[in-house]
Amino acid sequence: MKTAFITGASSGFGEATARALRSDGYNLIICGRRIDRLNLLSNQLGNTLALNLDVRDKNAVFEAIKNLPKEFRNIEILVNNAGLALGQNKTQDADLDDFETMIDTNIKGLLYVTKAILPIMIEQKSGYIFNIGSVAGVWPYAGANVYGGTKAFVEQFGYNLRNDLQGTNIRVTTIAPGLCKTEFSEVRFKGDKAKADAVYANTKYLTANDIARIISDCAKLPSHININYLEVMPITQSWAGFAIEKI
Repeated sequence: MKTAFITGASSGFGEATARALRSDGYNLIICGRRIDRLNLLSNQLGNTLALNLDVRDKNAVFEAIKNLPKEFRNIEILVNNAGLALGQNKTQDADLDDFETMIDTNIKGLLYVTKAILPIMIEQKSGYIFNIGSVAGVWPYAGANVYGGTKAFVEQFGYNLRNDLQGTNIRVTTIAPGLCKTEFSEVRFKGDKAKADAVYANTKYLTANDIARIISDCAKLPSHININYLEVMPITQSWAGFAIEKI
């Protein structure tokens, strides 16, 4: 049985994807910082290894993957889901520590996990890497600041990775969701639930299960098909247009 490795699996896209891929027959390695949630999910799903892992910790990432049990080493799918936005202030007003946390998680954490797992996929001559981007990586909006920049990196890195992996039978897809209700906004607004809920009020939004279904469906495609980039919005969301200063 093949294995799927999912980061940020304690909630949101990660948890939903774990449930979907387990239903598809994969063994799971689920990673995150909230081990209590991971253990609960692991017990529910079975054939699941829970790792208390912060992707920002380079040494911990490489050590954990180096020491995986034999029965979980045949990693066929990697879902680089761990990521976050912090704050929505203008760059000049935002907290530099928040910027560094986003860079360390969304960029460096993704790189560490990918670099650690690639040798396994290359050796077995198969694999599928899903990187979770965002519409913020393409379409700027006020307050996206460094978050949007990190997600632009995810998209471009995915393209470059595709070039580097030509001839290995490893697929790479960036999935860029738009408005989706998870814990994302609660994290962005540092626990202010009322402010987070206001983002989704009076509109229809994507759910974590929608993104999990897309990942599951992509994984079922014939192995010669690679979806490079997939941007997904709810029907209620489009583009805001240009901002114009009135003088």
